[in-house]
Amino acid sequence: MNSDDNKHNIIILGGGTAGWMAANLMATKWQTQLARKQITITLIESPDIGIIGVGEGSTPRLKDFFDKIGVQETDWMPECNATYKNGILFKDWSGRKGFDSYFHPFISIIDAHTAPAFVHNTQFKRQGYDVDSTVDRFFLAATLAKQQKVPIGNENFPFDIGYGYHFDAVLLGKFLAKLAINKGVKHVFATAKDIGLSQSGNIEQLTLDNGEKVAGDLFIDCSGFASILLQKTLQVPFISYKDNLFNDSAVTIATPHVKGEKINSQTISTAMKYGWAWDIPLTNRTGNGYVYSAEHCSAEQAESELRAKLGLTDNSIKANHLKMKVGRVEQHWYKNCVGVGLSQGFIEPLEATSLHFVCETIENFIDAYTRLHFTDSAMNSNQSEHLQRQFNENLNARFEGIRDYIVAHYRLSDRTDTEYWQQNSDNPKISNNLKRIVQAWLNGDDLNKTLTRPDMVSFYPPVSWHAMLAGYGVFPAINKALPFNDQAQKYDLDHIDQFIARSALNFSDHKRYLSQVISS
Repeated sequence: MNSDDNKHNIIILGGGTAGWMAANLMATKWQTQLARKQITITLIESPDIGIIGVGEGSTPRLKDFFDKIGVQETDWMPECNATYKNGILFKDWSGRKGFDSYFHPFISIIDAHTAPAFVHNTQFKRQGYDVDSTVDRFFLAATLAKQQKVPIGNENFPFDIGYGYHFDAVLLGKFLAKLAINKGVKHVFATAKDIGLSQSGNIEQLTLDNGEKVAGDLFIDCSGFASILLQKTLQVPFISYKDNLFNDSAVTIATPHVKGEKINSQTISTAMKYGWAWDIPLTNRTGNGYVYSAEHCSAEQAESELRAKLGLTDNSIKANHLKMKVGRVEQHWYKNCVGVGLSQGFIEPLEATSLHFVCETIENFIDAYTRLHFTDSAMNSNQSEHLQRQFNENLNARFEGIRDYIVAHYRLSDRTDTEYWQQNSDNPKISNNLKRIVQAWLNGDDLNKTLTRPDMVSFYPPVSWHAMLAGYGVFPAINKALPFNDQAQKYDLDHIDQFIARSALNFSDHKRYLSQVISS
């Protein structure tokens, strides 16, 4: 720490979405300290390193981020060609007959009227009763996505709907950069060539390729998979998830939006021979990508399979290839450095959790750092170490919980068309946490109680686990359905159909809303 404990020089290494999100959250939270020059925030961005932009989708946490920094959708969405996201449609993931697709919604308050019926029916279906547990039937978001509607109701509709976004990652980074600079963040275009450490092992300064030496008290590593500060310099160990998440590569192809066509308000995830492909709609193009395992498929094979899926008969549209490092660091905050974004870890983009981790990490760190340095009650070293340890443990648990949910998509798929899917289905290397969840489901137990046990780690709410397991058709094999039962048939599904259909009348066409409300 600087000898003047009232002065905090914060250095962010790396731009892109993660770096500029960190800069904006810090500048917003510590605007008083910035104004008093108690804090300086400097972001160093290399002109030689591009933005990966895998997936370009988000969870509802991105909306929370913009709300926190005071930015309206009409301010940022048009500049980033952004669209709305009701959830994810999973196609061809399950090999079980009748379960070739399902929609995974973001959970909203409106679901309190219909989700209990869904959970109830899955419970009785697992016990052998012939009740409908089709995910899409019970959630308004699924209907909005199917009808290509925006997840924002009209003024007379009294419920907020949870939603995410699709966006151009490069444009989002540029937008956030302008915003942060206007908030007082210093922007330096240069590449870090040397990292200087103090005798205690803390990072002391960065030597840039322009000869400048930048000293700091706190360093935020947003240098991507390279993790220049946290992993390379401070040697924080990396824990790979390769044994149960095989995918380590991706190929992307952007196709132009066809004039006159509607715009989807959902991400589409389609299972492929050696992984899965995404379909992400923007206002000007569709982002397409294929996430695959290089051990099972070459880059050329993956590109060819993706082009065939898209109906591209020539190579006039360029494809981009990239590698992914799937796993997490042991400690996200080590000494005076915090990893944010890809430098701290990455769980493939299946559930678009990358930016969620960025927000989770930097917001929790800001809270901890504020308690350490900007409150009246000073903390001693033991309290400080406890705060740092708690921060790391919470993030590690979050990574493990999300990993289990992603692993379940592959482990429970029941596809056998390639060796890739066979190895996923047979893979014994899954956590005890995930084993308990699946066993509880197959035993017909109350999954809500299982997931809320103190010894369980789960990031996703119970209804999301119900959605995936029911959507995949993971039900015990039953020779003959049990006879009619009043309790099993407790809910009137026709009433639920009408409730959702009438609710959907309060929402606008996605494309029309984007042009008339967002971009007007």
